[in-house]
Amino acid sequence: MSASGGSKAIIAALSANLAIAVAKFVAFIFTGSSSMLAESVHSVADSGNQALLLLGGKRAERARTRTHPFGFGRERYFYAFVVALVLFSIGALFSIYEGWHKIADPHPVESPIWAFGVLIFAIIAEGFSFRTAIKESLPHKGDASWVRFIRRAKAPELPVVLLEDLGALLGLIFALFGVTMAVVTGDAVWDGIGTIMIGVLLAVIAFVLAMETKSLLIGESAAPEVEEQICAALENAPEVTKVIHLRTLHLGPEELLVAAKIAVDHDDTATEIARGIDEAEQRVRAAVPIARVIYLEPDLDRAEQAPSSQVR
Repeated sequence: MSASGGSKAIIAALSANLAIAVAKFVAFIFTGSSSMLAESVHSVADSGNQALLLLGGKRAERARTRTHPFGFGRERYFYAFVVALVLFSIGALFSIYEGWHKIADPHPVESPIWAFGVLIFAIIAEGFSFRTAIKESLPHKGDASWVRFIRRAKAPELPVVLLEDLGALLGLIFALFGVTMAVVTGDAVWDGIGTIMIGVLLAVIAFVLAMETKSLLIGESAAPEVEEQICAALENAPEVTKVIHLRTLHLGPEELLVAAKIAVDHDDTATEIARGIDEAEQRVRAAVPIARVIYLEPDLDRAEQAPSSQVR
């Protein structure tokens, strides 16, 4: 997944959220609605999250050092994980607290026209942002479902922006529901209920993001189909008879470490084995361009050497 697509979606979301945050705070000042306050904090948190994603992408481009010989590609996963923590701590917990406070001490929504106007504007702006995220994700999603794309994507930016934009749209709908019910019924408790709904929604999204980015952060292998391509490329080298075992690890979204033990003919000379390993590496890089770090260990196929009675 190219970083450009993710950056475009992040910038679109950041621009929308900054404008929406200002509008929501203005609406909160005029209405006193807890739903509007929760949505204001939600937009501020989202803006900070998008800034973190941009920062992570920039820091991940640093060249490798002696203490970090494989580079800094996984910093993108770290900052995506921080985004999940921010979304939960600032967005979800604040919204749930504010909603509980409004239910315990309800006060009417004043000048609701401000809330309705800002919420409609925010829904339109978030819709454009969400559309951009979907458009940038489609080439990478392929035929997979959206759930599978979010779970399997190795670049965290697009899944994070997709979930944030989806959460923002649903949160706006919850806020609109809470404010509308509070105005129609004259019961401000509905405003608090809408606020708690926003908080629960953000908590769920934060949990999903945390689980997915944690998996990437501690290290994920390549997808099964990618590992099959690597095995095929290795076994197509003349000096390699088979792949005994293979391990892969994403050092970053666009950088894969490949470690394999390969079986070679016991009659091959050291020169032939070295040449075969070089050719095998070239075949792997041609088949899987992100396989940038490759370690191959030659060995003999023990199964072929064992007596026929011991082979299963």
